[in-house]
Amino acid sequence: MNQKVLKIAGQAGPLIALIFVFGLFAILGGGDFCQWGTMNDILMLSAIVGIAAVGATLIIISGGIDLSVGCTLAAVTIILARLLNLKSGDTYLVEQYPVLWPLCAAIGGIVLGGAIGLLIGAAVVGHIGRAAAVILGGLVIVWLRDGNSMPLVVCILLGIVAGGILWYLNRVTIKKTPLPPFIVTLGLWASLRGAAKWMAGGSAVYTDIDEVDGTAIWLNNLMRDIKVGDLILPMPGVWIWIVLAIVIGLMLTYTRFGRHIYAVGSNENTARLCGINVEKTKILTYVVAIGCAGIAGVLRFSWLGMGDPTTDMGTELLVIAAVVIGGASLNGGVGGIGGTIIGTLIIMIVYKGCTVLGLENFVQEIVTGAIIVAAVALDQVRHRKAE
Repeated sequence: MNQKVLKIAGQAGPLIALIFVFGLFAILGGGDFCQWGTMNDILMLSAIVGIAAVGATLIIISGGIDLSVGCTLAAVTIILARLLNLKSGDTYLVEQYPVLWPLCAAIGGIVLGGAIGLLIGAAVVGHIGRAAAVILGGLVIVWLRDGNSMPLVVCILLGIVAGGILWYLNRVTIKKTPLPPFIVTLGLWASLRGAAKWMAGGSAVYTDIDEVDGTAIWLNNLMRDIKVGDLILPMPGVWIWIVLAIVIGLMLTYTRFGRHIYAVGSNENTARLCGINVEKTKILTYVVAIGCAGIAGVLRFSWLGMGDPTTDMGTELLVIAAVVIGGASLNGGVGGIGGTIIGTLIIMIVYKGCTVLGLENFVQEIVTGAIIVAAVALDQVRHRKAE
């Protein structure tokens, strides 16, 4: 009976907590909290953290952890600003291709997130040389581009060649040396932030052009409300979060890759005995997950309107908190996208609710910390009962 109650509590707990937190601030804040403007602000605050948390859910279910989310978002904003400032002769590419080039820049930011995921995944499964190959390729691209006026495509191709050579040499010379995800991502937490500052030249990178022919670049409007007459709809970033959550949720539930993620997180040795390629699953998990952080970085750039190497310090803690509050287990093998969405909303309701009530920021931090501890404690109790 106790196990059944714990199971129900574990599944329904995040939703009950969301209803309780929302009801509490609705009572305390009254009309100031319950108005549409406040609800819209909560959705706006949730979009960036929520998208990164959707990706982090995959990592935590697989038994890993990622402390590099905030640094990834910062690096993506720098890359986007740099790409939007590129010229062809004396003309900005964004002026020549006002729709296509911002899309290419956004894809570049997402690819950067995926590359960071590949780097982390390779290091976690023991392919340190392959991780070094990814770093070398990126450094070659940046160095060649900053050092002269060589075309970007040529820089990218030479970076791929340099990284590819080291990748090949790693296959025949370096043995596998697996590293804990915590250590790998903690190292990137510092080094990636430093790399972002290096790419930015130590300061924020502003875009030279914000509009073309009097029309704002669409990339800058992703975090602005959609107005249809007198009706105000949530911004595109919120819809991107919803669509991404549905896609990742369906992938986790109905695809072989999703089932492999749960299997690896539940018991890595058993998964290997069942014929699952554990190393490949881990690498792909990090690529997809941190690719989601790349999408969040695109939204952060839209929010800021510039590249900022110092942005999102501490966001990784909010992301992990959202996943854990949503019912995922830090032991791996348990979690879901629905719970993560609820966890994200809980954190942002607390944040916005405290603001509406005029409370200091430390109150929000204390309440959020208490919720995290309670969620982890419930998970540990459930885990012990299952054993």
